Amino acid sequence: MIIDKEGMMKNNINETITFDDVLLVPQYSEILSRKTIDLISELDMNRKFDLPVISSPMDTVTGATMATAMSKAGGLGVIHRYDTIDDQCDRVRRTNGTKAAAIGVTGDYLDRATALIKSGCDILCIDVAHGHHALMRHALKTLRNTIGYDIHIMAGNVATLEAFNDLADWGANSIRVGIGGGSICSTRIQTGHGVPTLQSVMDCSRSDRSVALIADGGIKTPGDIVKALAAGADFVMLGSMLAGTAESPGQVFYGKDGQYKSYRGMASVEAQIDWRGHTASVEGVSHTIPYKGSVVEILMGLEGSIRSGLSYTGALNLGELRSKSKFIKQAAAGQTESSTHIKSRY
Repeated sequence: MIIDKEGMMKNNINETITFDDVLLVPQYSEILSRKTIDLISELDMNRKFDLPVISSPMDTVTGATMATAMSKAGGLGVIHRYDTIDDQCDRVRRTNGTKAAAIGVTGDYLDRATALIKSGCDILCIDVAHGHHALMRHALKTLRNTIGYDIHIMAGNVATLEAFNDLADWGANSIRVGIGGGSICSTRIQTGHGVPTLQSVMDCSRSDRSVALIADGGIKTPGDIVKALAAGADFVMLGSMLAGTAESPGQVFYGKDGQYKSYRGMASVEAQIDWRGHTASVEGVSHTIPYKGSVVEILMGLEGSIRSGLSYTGALNLGELRSKSKFIKQAAAGQTESSTHIKSRY
């Protein structure tokens, strides 16, 4: 409740939904084999991918090795920007397949973009926490005036339809949707701001702009991926689900219970000190996660689950998934029933 200038009380609080709040209704299907399902998704008219999954541009998720593995699996890896221009360009050159890399909106971003393009990069990701900002507008317009329109520009992150449309109008080809939902993100705790990612996807999918929508943050399970795609996302961007693998940057180390790797938000204290020598607004945490082995097995599992998800709706492709899907809300008891709940019984 808020009080307006005339002293009248009004209610401006809208309800939102998260991935756990909803389920997709199973429907009649004539799909005899999951192999017949087509998962191809377009980033733009000239760039299609067999797997609608993008690895996050974080320094514990995507370097050259992860980007190459993502490309081989049919997806896309965006090489992080948290090192020198030369180091990042070297990672781009060592990547086999589609080459994508992140830049910022201040400092050396234009020099970095130019160097990355010279190194073979044809997808730039403007990687900032709050994309609906004057600095994003300036960066997009400056980049378009400098590099033209042949280079694909991915931008974000945003949480609202207004922001999505603005970034599209400023020159973005694809837009990352989701603020504050990442497993190592503390934006909502530190700032009080954010929108559940599934809600943002549903809102932004109503846009009439011809740009790709990338759901980013809050995706914990393969089922969440299917829900995001059904809600209107063209791709999902993953961090924690791909971190801790052999292909993610960083060393494996031993703990008392086995092998581990680090996974950290780029707004965490540790990450900020490493890449710029000081901290500003701390909106992330650093964590250790069990070592998972090769990301190839994870991606194969995700692909299988996504195909199963489409088959339950009777959809042969992502377009049919979006048009046929029916969402229902579930109560807290339904969420418990939806999980593997045997441990709560014994």
